[in-house]
Amino acid sequence: MKPTGTDPRILSIAAEVAKSPEQNVPVILLKLKEIINITPLGSSELKKIKQDIYCYDLIQYCLLVLSQDCSRIQGGWTTISQLTQILSHCCVGLEPGEDAEEFYNELLPSAAENFLFLGRQLQTCFINAAKAEEKDELLHFFQIVTDSLFWLLGGHVELIQNVLQSDHFLHLLQADNVQIGSAVMMMLQNILQINRSKRTKMLLEINRQKEEEDLKLRLQLQRQRAMRLSRELRLSMLEIVHPGQVEKHYREMEEKSALIIQKHWRGYRERKNFHQQRQSLTEYKAAVTLQRAALKFLAKCHKKKKLFASWRGLQELTDARRVELKQQVDHYVRRHLGSPMSDVVSRELHAQAQERLQHYFMGRAVEERAQQHREALMAQISTNVEQLMKAPSLKEAEGKEPELFLSRSRPVAAKAKQAHLTTLKHIQAPWWKKLGEESGDEIDVPKDELSVELETLFIGGTKPP
Repeated sequence: MKPTGTDPRILSIAAEVAKSPEQNVPVILLKLKEIINITPLGSSELKKIKQDIYCYDLIQYCLLVLSQDCSRIQGGWTTISQLTQILSHCCVGLEPGEDAEEFYNELLPSAAENFLFLGRQLQTCFINAAKAEEKDELLHFFQIVTDSLFWLLGGHVELIQNVLQSDHFLHLLQADNVQIGSAVMMMLQNILQINRSKRTKMLLEINRQKEEEDLKLRLQLQRQRAMRLSRELRLSMLEIVHPGQVEKHYREMEEKSALIIQKHWRGYRERKNFHQQRQSLTEYKAAVTLQRAALKFLAKCHKKKKLFASWRGLQELTDARRVELKQQVDHYVRRHLGSPMSDVVSRELHAQAQERLQHYFMGRAVEERAQQHREALMAQISTNVEQLMKAPSLKEAEGKEPELFLSRSRPVAAKAKQAHLTTLKHIQAPWWKKLGEESGDEIDVPKDELSVELETLFIGGTKPP
């Protein structure tokens, strides 16, 4: 099962390995080294990258390349030494998941054996080399291979036994060359230190388990001693109690015990009911919050509507109402005598009032026309949607029925053509570009592949010049 959210760089390398010929695979696998080096050591991102590399069988490809003849590999020992580093780093800290048995029982022992075999080949080439520069280069590759093996053993200590029992390792120990022999002895010393540290950890773990068992035993003995003392205390109290009061004492003890049991049972039952009702309580609080927000919003909208619709025109006045209003005005004027105002000032105030009223009514007329325009647009959109819903499918359309699918809106038509081109590009894309996609994921196509020529776009039955 392939993991979701795979790193696109790993997907690209896996696709190249699948499509490339066999002789180009080692060079393609070297790209993994750059990805591993730029990722922080010990981070969750590095762990996820190692899982992706293992799930797409790139570790198995590295192992297959290392088992081939080195003369057939492009780049020679340089490529091989870098592949050993990649393989060892990918295997350390990897969580194989469902394939754990195959990983620990087959892949890791095979990797360690290949490292030893490569070291033996480098040893032979080093002995047969004539030039000093060639010897130094082969010794450098040998140290890289042994360091990769040591890194692998540091992460998987259980492989030490396989290495020590390998015939290739015994052959390396029998080397006559001083430089190769010193490198092998250094590796052996490091392996023994790892093994010793492993034994030390095992001893510490055994001691810790023994201490825990001793602590449990002591606690059990203390509990038994406390129970014995409690029973002895009860027996001594029963000896003091009068024989006629024993039954009464037993009855009181039973009532106390029943009360304690009931108290704990009720507490357990209430806690259980609370946990069961927590979800419904959360939903109830959420519903109350939503209702409160909705009521506030509706009240605000009602207040705003009431504010803008406060003026609804004057009702027709009767003669009696006119007389009543005139009396109120006269009474107000008598009570609030003001400074005398000239006719000129009165006419100016009257003109200003008329101008403001005219400006207000003109603004309302503009708003009404805008509202009518919006309603017309909404009616047109609803009509178009209804026609599209009732229109037959493109396969069944005949005559002029396809014209129902045309839109007079240039942005809508452009967006439709862009979506159509996006779908076609995604369908025609190679299979490896769709790895890791889930149903419902948004299709990601570069923008330069979705260019739409609006000058030649057929929109609403017209074609622009």
